[in-house]
Amino acid sequence: MKNIVVLTGAGISAESGIKTFRDDDGLWEGHDVMQVASPLGFKNNPELVLDFYNQRRRQLKQVEPNAAHLALKELEEQYNVSIITQNVDDLHERAGSENVVHLHGELFKVRSTFDKELIFDWKEDLNVGDFCEFNSQLRPHIVWFGEQVPLLETAALEVEKADILIIIGTSMQVYPAAGLKDFAPPHCQMYFIDPQPAITETKNLSIIAENASTGVKKLVEQLLDVSSDGV
Repeated sequence: MKNIVVLTGAGISAESGIKTFRDDDGLWEGHDVMQVASPLGFKNNPELVLDFYNQRRRQLKQVEPNAAHLALKELEEQYNVSIITQNVDDLHERAGSENVVHLHGELFKVRSTFDKELIFDWKEDLNVGDFCEFNSQLRPHIVWFGEQVPLLETAALEVEKADILIIIGTSMQVYPAAGLKDFAPPHCQMYFIDPQPAITETKNLSIIAENASTGVKKLVEQLLDVSSDGV
């Protein structure tokens, strides 16, 4: 089977009701992102940061995967599919996708501030005073500004094996994630799904200027038809 690698960003989750990372004014839910998404912000005001992610966690419980998430699962019938997402929600997993790499962490997980390898599933509120076994505060398992992206190399290795690369709901302008497409092999066919694409088509890059839910469904149907025809 051919290998499909899917890169997803905020645009795919927005259609499930999850707000995109930040608004045009640079604020995220009314906060400067450096206050709620940086190690310094956590050091200066851990209560604010934990409350911010508690609200995000509660919101995530109230939404469901949309048509785009569900369509990507269908590709697994005829392709080896890997999903690399910049999103911290679990909507890909809830849609049934089995191989998901979370570049920026996961909202339903927390980790120890003493040992970053101590990671725990966590769906309830996280508060100051919630400690790991080493008596150290737990923090959201999120990659904040100024922190390394630990799974970037894993993601790059996936892209290197891609026969088809699908980019959904992300401008691919923010590094280091934007650099992942450069790891695709020369024969790789790319598809870019976004209602306002900021790139132009090339021989190996096709643009579908639609929202994720309609654009992904259309592409998945096309790829499944091609695969069933043995092309």
